[in-house]
Amino acid sequence: MNTSLKERLEAAYAAQQSRTYFAAWPESPRAYAEDGMAQGLLAFQSLLTQNFTELLQEGSQGWVGDEVSPYMMTGLGVQYPKFAPEVLIANAKSAQKVWSKTSADIRAAVLLDALDRVALRFFEIAYATMHTTGQSFMMSFQASGPHANDRALEVLSMAYHELNRFPSDVTWVKNMGKFDLTLQKNYKAIPKGVALVIGCSTFPTWNTVPGLFGSLMTGNASIVKPHPKSVLPIAIVVAEIQKALVAAGLPASVVQLGVDTLDHPITKELAENTAVKLIDYTGGSAFGDYIESLQGKTVFTEKAGVNSVILDSVADASAVFGNLAFAASLYSGQMCTAPQNIFVSAEGVNTAEGILSYDDVVAGIANAVKGLAENPKMGAGTLGAIQNDITSTRVKSVEAAAGSSVALASMNIVNPEFPDARTASPTVIAVDAADMKSWKHECFGPIVFVVKTESAAHSLALTSDSAAELGAITCSCYSTDNDFMVEVEDAMNEVFTPVSFNFTGAAFVNQHAAFSDFHVTGGNPSGNASFTDSQYVNRRFVWVGNRKMA
Repeated sequence: MNTSLKERLEAAYAAQQSRTYFAAWPESPRAYAEDGMAQGLLAFQSLLTQNFTELLQEGSQGWVGDEVSPYMMTGLGVQYPKFAPEVLIANAKSAQKVWSKTSADIRAAVLLDALDRVALRFFEIAYATMHTTGQSFMMSFQASGPHANDRALEVLSMAYHELNRFPSDVTWVKNMGKFDLTLQKNYKAIPKGVALVIGCSTFPTWNTVPGLFGSLMTGNASIVKPHPKSVLPIAIVVAEIQKALVAAGLPASVVQLGVDTLDHPITKELAENTAVKLIDYTGGSAFGDYIESLQGKTVFTEKAGVNSVILDSVADASAVFGNLAFAASLYSGQMCTAPQNIFVSAEGVNTAEGILSYDDVVAGIANAVKGLAENPKMGAGTLGAIQNDITSTRVKSVEAAAGSSVALASMNIVNPEFPDARTASPTVIAVDAADMKSWKHECFGPIVFVVKTESAAHSLALTSDSAAELGAITCSCYSTDNDFMVEVEDAMNEVFTPVSFNFTGAAFVNQHAAFSDFHVTGGNPSGNASFTDSQYVNRRFVWVGNRKMA
């Protein structure tokens, strides 16, 4: 590996160790080519209603694809080569024989090359993400572009260091009195085998590349099985990895894309195949539980959870309500980190201007959400579009069940650029803590419950219990009481949930920064793995030591 590549890996690894801000790729579109947005749009448009022919895979059996743009509400018309599961497995097993013997330095160089190739298509990937997930353009650019690349590099650099943790060869000498016993020992990091990465519909690259690059860097040939409704962004990424492999004289089938449809899924057939030893999964808990139940597999999951907010006392109520409104509205609440339940004591919330009653807090949150949604400059761009009809239906059914408890009904926000976009602003529902059937389960999408509790201590107890039972990826707490904040941090950390305190302004609970923030802890039912700790890469290979008489 040349010096510049080694320096890039070392810089990324150093950032992980220090946990300070680091970004290998700028998150602002302005940092890239001036005509990047225009060229990216043209590139994206050129893929529509066409067969996607960039994949360097053999053995296809026709074409498949049924993605629909949540903005245009029309099919993209992109068709992908269709592969039988047994063909994907056979190709992966064949490639595994070569890839597993490839040195860590060469693997790292190839994967860094792949990330650089992907970076040249950030704008194109952004439009592909926008029109498959419903994310706004800016979120699509950042999440599927530089942020995803950063997450991939984070895993790549950590895996590289773990693979080089021990020496490859040593001469071992033990004095036996009159003579020395001398052994030659070598240590090898042996990949576990074929890896399967199961993508989700809302973040098709950001949630996919950590597991993919973790498995590839540790020597495991990989199959990417994207969600049928969000294929194009990760298809571009896989194509670029394959090009980097071929350029290095390695088999393209080290990584493959396996596309299916909702009517004819292939996920279980791939997951249950005995050749598949590693599975990364992002999605709902029911299927995630099934993945975790499979025997003979090493599994990494990010599933559903219920994220909570404890609203105890604040310095500036308006700033807090605005922050919560944005966190709940960003991408219409279709983020695994979005807040769902806001716990407020019946005793009210202490502010610099006095005590706000529970009803005042509900009204304040509802007004902040309404103001953001109806803001002509921010509303449509913040909300984006609803990825699928199931989410829209869920909002309507929750509102119908809540009846008069709806403090703010979900609204259809017209997007001037895409008048046919499927949209829904967050609904805000006031509910008593005793009504657990309403709030104590995941309601994915733009749905916020403001839960009335007996006290701040009761709010904490409910939040902790919810995280332990249902899982949580994030937790927010607003308090001016340092002792209470310590109590909250201790209680939530005991159920393996991180806490964000007093976020206002540009800090939002939704955001997890690569190289600094762990995404999911792996300790509660929201998932069994974390982006990125050492276990996330170490469990993908096994150390084996061999000994020989000198």
